[in-house]
Amino acid sequence: MSKRKLMQLVDENLVTGWDDPRMPTICGIRRRGVTAVALRAFAYNIGITKYNGITDVSVLEHAIREDLNKHALRRLAVLRPIKVVITNFAEGKVEELNAVNNPEQPETGHRKIPFSRELFIERDDFQEVPPPKFFRLKPGGEVRLKYAYIIKCEEVIKDASGNLVELRCTADLDSKTGGATSARKVKGTIHWVSAAHCIDAEVRLYDRLFTEAEPEKDGRDFKSVLNPHSLEVVTAKCEPSLKDAKPELRYQFERIGYFTLDKDSQPSTLNPQLIFNRIITLKDTWAKEAQKS
Repeated sequence: MSKRKLMQLVDENLVTGWDDPRMPTICGIRRRGVTAVALRAFAYNIGITKYNGITDVSVLEHAIREDLNKHALRRLAVLRPIKVVITNFAEGKVEELNAVNNPEQPETGHRKIPFSRELFIERDDFQEVPPPKFFRLKPGGEVRLKYAYIIKCEEVIKDASGNLVELRCTADLDSKTGGATSARKVKGTIHWVSAAHCIDAEVRLYDRLFTEAEPEKDGRDFKSVLNPHSLEVVTAKCEPSLKDAKPELRYQFERIGYFTLDKDSQPSTLNPQLIFNRIITLKDTWAKEAQKS
């Protein structure tokens, strides 16, 4: 929190400025999308002591998740897409499916999302040689598409170099979510977007700025433990309703995390450009990695 040290990060171009969403500044936290409600809850929960101490950042992250889970609108977005073709779904056919806006707030209602023959799913949701207890898509395996149908992977298409380019699947058209005949169960549910209707958006995946809880421990240079993976930028495929995203709202990209529209976005121009900042992941992935190591 030292201004002198934060200035070093800015002056040496290790961050993009005082309002870089990784910075522990008011403007940085605001641009990240953290709400004042979450910060108040964090301050209340840690209380006041007479002595200097270290509060684990996971306590702050818990407060942020608690607030966003209640208020963020749910949306579908695929960060690392792979194409899926539903071979028994008619070409040119488009079906509108009901999707909930926020299960914590039923008054927010539902929205329509388009479903078509060609979709995008997350690359990580398919494994050609899956590990044990992998309940996503695999050759010959079944998975439910959220709000939609159960699909089965029938064929894996690769290019001349052996790279995966497409999955061909069949859908159980009697398994539509919410339908009278949708009682059949499968263990995995994944998200998706329609390839014909999705929109592109730049997504900035922010993470913790440092890899250590105490960057200056034992007199080391705090810059030596900067997290080299604190920012990753991807082009995501998003459901079409996100073209109307608003900077004052927060969104949960289902199964991924919480996001907010960045100030650099230009949504209402002739060539709209959408930029989303990741506020926080859905789960504390850092804690899992620490337990593994």
